[in-house]
Amino acid sequence: MPGATIRGVIPAYVLVSAVSVPLSVAYGYYCFLDEAPLTKRKRLLATSPAWERRMGDDAARQLIAENKSNILPPDHRASVTVRRVGARIAAAAEKFAAENLHTEIANGAGRLNYTVIRSDMANAFVLPNNHVFVLTGMFKYARTEDELAGVIGHEMAHCLARHAGERVSGNLLMSVIARLMLMLDPTGVLYTMFLPAASLLHDLPHSRDAEIEADHIGLYLAAEACYDPRAAKNIFARMKNDSSTQGQEIPPEFLSTHPSYETRLSKFDEWMPDAMAKFNADGGSKCVSVRREMKMARIRADLSFAPQKMSNKER
Repeated sequence: MPGATIRGVIPAYVLVSAVSVPLSVAYGYYCFLDEAPLTKRKRLLATSPAWERRMGDDAARQLIAENKSNILPPDHRASVTVRRVGARIAAAAEKFAAENLHTEIANGAGRLNYTVIRSDMANAFVLPNNHVFVLTGMFKYARTEDELAGVIGHEMAHCLARHAGERVSGNLLMSVIARLMLMLDPTGVLYTMFLPAASLLHDLPHSRDAEIEADHIGLYLAAEACYDPRAAKNIFARMKNDSSTQGQEIPPEFLSTHPSYETRLSKFDEWMPDAMAKFNADGGSKCVSVRREMKMARIRADLSFAPQKMSNKER
């Protein structure tokens, strides 16, 4: 009988939705289940690499336009240093992609675009399609090229692991479930309860997982590029002990998008033996010669900037 209900309470269309929608969500989740590189973490990834690249290109163009007056020129010392370190990280990323990623994703893994923005904020971030942005405030903590390699490696790792696509996919799943809540309970009570629960139990943990994963892959990239992986710890140790931030209220880890400094430092200790083994591969001969080349590159850079330093003083 049309419009029939069970015991006169639950409409038939609600019962059908209550069964079919969860089954559809579960099937879709299974179809888009993916494995993150290196860590082998299972995650939902429903976006395509091509869509992610377009999203990254659009966001990068907008960001560059908004910060045009604060972008350092290519011949600025900070820009030159970021590109020099980034070129070696890019080569390591190409090798990592060839060994761990599908061909469609691996293509272009070594083509990075670096933008250095003048800012007091200590931050670096990446957009899909390898758009890496470094804010000059980060140099307060990343003081050597080994440490800068840890920063750039971390950002490149987000691209290799497609964390932006994973975040969009997770948001889509949560949106579908939220609509299901409204279908089951038009009053919105379930929906109101679901939103904070989804953030606490899904969004925040997945964000922390992505950051830890980027730390891990970034350490691999730095070691592969012959940058001392031990230097990556220095950055977070300085941030943790920075007297200028002491007394600031820091939320507990379970309420944060990022792991605590203690968690990250302990993870670095856990991964360091493997990273050092890669850094010292071939009896150390590989990286000995590479680091000699790095030293000569820094010396040449210092010499090329020496006249600029003198003219600045004269002015």
